[in-house]
Amino acid sequence: MTNDAGKGIKGMARARGFTLIELMIVVGIIAILAAIAIPAYGRYAYRARRSDGQALLLHIANAQERYYATYNKYGTLSGAAGLGYDDPAISEKGYYSVAVTFPGGSSSSFLAQATPVVAQAKDVCKVLSIDNTGTKLPAPTDATYNTNGSCW
Repeated sequence: MTNDAGKGIKGMARARGFTLIELMIVVGIIAILAAIAIPAYGRYAYRARRSDGQALLLHIANAQERYYATYNKYGTLSGAAGLGYDDPAISEKGYYSVAVTFPGGSSSSFLAQATPVVAQAKDVCKVLSIDNTGTKLPAPTDATYNTNGSCW
């Protein structure tokens, strides 16, 4: 066994590890990456949940066309002469509520509108809609709503 007491500071082994500056640089880099990644993930989540409302609108539009082929008029969502949906219809995952209206007061045309609810309520696309002619709004070419991918 040796005695290093007489050697002073030079005899001590240098401590291994990270300095405070190195740790602060790593924390800063992680903060910058998080500041970029978190909003990007939020936008992705809105786009992913948007398909829930789109699917329900397309199902309702298809049901309306089948109903029209049989009865020569468009039907309501619920009731004895309805399409078999609740009024308002709630999407499968619960992110959209769909209501059907009849512009002009007649059942010769329809407008189905999906209103975002819960976590989807802050989506930039707001209300999605489809009518009896197949027109989908907001339009894919509408730059106001397409800051986060096409609404349709």
